Amino acid sequence: MILAAGRGERMRPLTDHTPKPLLEVCGAPLIVHHLRRLRAAGFEDIVINTGWLGRHIREALGDGTAHGVRIRYSIEPERAPLETAGGIAHALPLLGEAPFLVVNADVWTDFRPRPQWAWGEDLAHLVLVPNPPHHPEGDFALDAQGRLHAGGAPRLTYAGIGWFRPEGFAALDPDQPAPLAPLLRQWMAEGRVSGSLHDGDWRDIGTPQRLAEINADCPPSEAY
Repeated sequence: MILAAGRGERMRPLTDHTPKPLLEVCGAPLIVHHLRRLRAAGFEDIVINTGWLGRHIREALGDGTAHGVRIRYSIEPERAPLETAGGIAHALPLLGEAPFLVVNADVWTDFRPRPQWAWGEDLAHLVLVPNPPHHPEGDFALDAQGRLHAGGAPRLTYAGIGWFRPEGFAALDPDQPAPLAPLLRQWMAEGRVSGSLHDGDWRDIGTPQRLAEINADCPPSEAY
């Protein structure tokens, strides 16, 4: 699942008429880079949630044939986003019963999303990255056994890439907004979240400045 429903407030005015996932990065819309990378990793069935200006995303990508994947859309209200956990809950009928990968549309990375890990009783596995300058405090602590904790140190930043079990979202109202962070903290308190560190290229394309920076110094195409 690619999360693509956000308004992109920090990107305004660029996102007033263009959804953030369609902003161009190094010669292609940001979301197209995700499709290329996912396809190269063996993912063929993709769910994309859309909200703000979502019709533009659906028109641009269609059913995914041009990118070698099959795309289905989970459509949310344009002006009433369901947030991350709510968006996932809304999309559950399209995601099936097996664990699934979720990727934020507004990040750039050379991370290749495989192999998966041994699930055990975990509800989630998150990919972490070293803290970028704009987020120096990080999000979660990763211990030596690969377990994630809401407290502790050293802290790392959630990369916006993670695998999840659908049952973790089953109790949520699929039509109500719900943030992901409280769920993650609850699962961490229960000892049911693992994590791994990616120390390669990762960037949060969250502001016009960071968009300009990556376009001025494009990573090599081999990252796909």
